[in-house]
Amino acid sequence: MNGTDAAPAKEPTTVKEPAAPRHAAPEPEPVEEDAFARFSPAPEENPTGVRRVLRGTRRALVHEWALAAYASLVLAVVMTWPTLRYPGYTIPQDTGDPTLQAWQMAWSGHVLKTDWSQLWHSNSFYPEKYSFAFSDTLLGYAPAGLFGTGLEAALIRYNIMYVLLHALAFFGAYVLVRQLGSGKTGAAVAGAAFAYAPWRLAQAGHMHVMSVGGIALALAMLARGHGYSLRHGYRPELRKPGWALAGWIVAAWQISLGFGIGLPFAYVLAAIVLVCAVSYLVHRKWIWKDQPKPFGWRLFSFDAVGGLIFAATGGLLALAYFKVIELHPYAERSDVEVGWYSPTLLGFFTAPAQSMPWGEAHTGARESLGWAAGEGSLLPGFVLYGLAFAGLVMSVWKLRQRWLLFGGVVLTIILAMGTKFFGGRPGYMTLYDILPGWSGIRTPGRLIIWTTLLLAILAAGAITAFVEQARTVSVDRVPSRPHPLLRLATILPVALVLAEGLNVTEHPVVPLQPASMATAQGPLLVLPSDPLMDMKVMVWSTDRMTPIVNGNSGFTPATLGEIRELCKAFPDQASVARLRELGVKTVLVLREEVKGTPYEAALTTPGDGLGLQRNETQDAVVFTLS
Repeated sequence: MNGTDAAPAKEPTTVKEPAAPRHAAPEPEPVEEDAFARFSPAPEENPTGVRRVLRGTRRALVHEWALAAYASLVLAVVMTWPTLRYPGYTIPQDTGDPTLQAWQMAWSGHVLKTDWSQLWHSNSFYPEKYSFAFSDTLLGYAPAGLFGTGLEAALIRYNIMYVLLHALAFFGAYVLVRQLGSGKTGAAVAGAAFAYAPWRLAQAGHMHVMSVGGIALALAMLARGHGYSLRHGYRPELRKPGWALAGWIVAAWQISLGFGIGLPFAYVLAAIVLVCAVSYLVHRKWIWKDQPKPFGWRLFSFDAVGGLIFAATGGLLALAYFKVIELHPYAERSDVEVGWYSPTLLGFFTAPAQSMPWGEAHTGARESLGWAAGEGSLLPGFVLYGLAFAGLVMSVWKLRQRWLLFGGVVLTIILAMGTKFFGGRPGYMTLYDILPGWSGIRTPGRLIIWTTLLLAILAAGAITAFVEQARTVSVDRVPSRPHPLLRLATILPVALVLAEGLNVTEHPVVPLQPASMATAQGPLLVLPSDPLMDMKVMVWSTDRMTPIVNGNSGFTPATLGEIRELCKAFPDQASVARLRELGVKTVLVLREEVKGTPYEAALTTPGDGLGLQRNETQDAVVFTLS
C-alpha cells in the first residue's frame, strides 16, 4: 500500500496512566510570572572589563571612606576660613614662622627639580652647611614644592597645605576610631576633636606641629592590616598585609615632616611593636598551641619590609641632624630651655587667644602662664573632656580598655607638663635622659597631641553607646527609626566639639619682595637682620633661591650671630672684611624696614675707602663688594 491509503478503523481504547510511585514528591506549583519583569533590562551575564571598572569606581566614590574624605575637605575649608580667600597674598597667624615654612616647602621642591644632593645645604644661612636641618623640614610636603616659584606660589602652596592638613587630621582620626569599633557619629566626634581642638589654634604658625593626620591614619592602617579593633579584639581572619605595609609607609611619611612630632610617634610605634611581640610569645606558648597562628609569613614579611622603610627614613633623616649637632653643639636643647616651655596644669584648661568661644574669657589665665603662653595654652576642649569622662561610665569599650585609655590620658598630661611635674623626674626629663634624640625636643606641651587622641577615642566610645541605645529605644516605634529630636541629640556633640574649634586667627598680608632684591647678585645679605625679618627674606628668596646670609631656625648659628653684630656698624672696615671673607657679594639695606634699628646708619654712610660700589634705589641702598 502506498502512503495515501487509509488504515482500517479500530475501536478507540482507553489507556490507563501508570500509578505514581508511593513516595514520589508532589509536583511543584507553577510560579506566577512577575508582570513587570519583562520591562526590566536583561541581566548582563558576562560584564566587560570596562563595566567592571565603572561599577568599582562608582562604589568607591560613594564608599564611607570617600564620603568621609569629601566631608573632611569641606569642613577644613570652612573651619580655616578665610585661608583660601586670598591665598596668594595672606598667610595664617603671622608673617613669622609661616613664612619660614613656606620657604621650606619651596626649597625642598626646588632641589627635587634641580639637584637633590644639595637638599641639606639650603640657600639660607650662607655659608653654613646642613642648614636645611636647622629645624623641622616638612620634607614630606616636597612634592607640593614642584609647582611654581616665587613668593605668590609659596603662599598659595602653604595655604593649600594648611587646609589639607586639617582635612587629613579629621579623616585620619575618623578612620582610626572606626577601625577600633566606633560608630560613624562617634568617629565624627573623634575626627572633629583631633583636627579642631582649641590648643591647635595657638600652633597655627607651626605647620610641623599641626601636621598630625598621618599619625592617626598610619595607626588605622596598621590596625586594619593586623585585623585588630578595640571593640572586637584580634581577628586573624581579617588581617590584610597590604594595609599593614601601607600603614608603615604613611608612618615614614609622617616622620619626614619633622622629628618634633615624629620622634614621639616613632617611640609609640616601637612600644606597640614591643607589646605585641611579648603578647605573641606569651600566647603562643600557653594559649595558641593548637590554634591558627595570628601572624602568617606574608603579614610578617610585609611588616618587616614596612618597618625597614620606616626605620630607614628616620635613620637617614637623623644623620643630617646629628651632623648639625656635631657642627653646632650649642643647638642641643638644655634642660633649662625645656623648663621655659613646660606648661602648668592650668594650661590644659586654658584656650589660646585665637579661640572664638574662649579666647577673650581666658585672657587672665594666659597671662598667668607667662611668656610661653602660646605653647602653654593646651585646652583640648571642655566638650571633649565631658564626653571622655562620660565614656568612663557608658561606652562600647570594655571597662578595662576605658581605664587603660584614661591612664594614657593622665600619663601624657604628666609628660606634657615637662619640668612642671615634680621637676620632670620621673616624667618627661626621664625620657630626656635615656631616649636618643629626645633632648632635641624643647616643647613638652606638644605631647598634648596624644592626650587629645586618647580623649577622642574615649569620647567616641560614649557617643557610639548612646547612638546604639537610641536605636534600641526606637525599635518599638512606628516607623522603626529614631525620633528627629533623638537624631539631633546624637549629632549635637559633633557640632559642640566643632564650635569649640572656631577661630579668630589673623591672616596678615605678606610684604612683597623688594624690587632691588629680585636682581641683586648673591651671595646676599639683607639688612636689617633679625629672626622675624630673616623669615621674610627667606620666603622672598624663593624666586631664584639666591644664596642669602639671612636665616632663622630653632637656634642661631654662631656665624650669623657674628654677622648680625658686626653689621650694626656696616659699612666699616671690620664688617666689610668679614663679609668678603665669607664670599658675600651684595649687601641690601632696605629703606623702610631698617628704620629704628641699629642698621639704620647704613642708609647714609658712604663707605668710602672700602672698595664698595654704592647704588641707591627706590626701596633700598645696594652695596656691591668688589
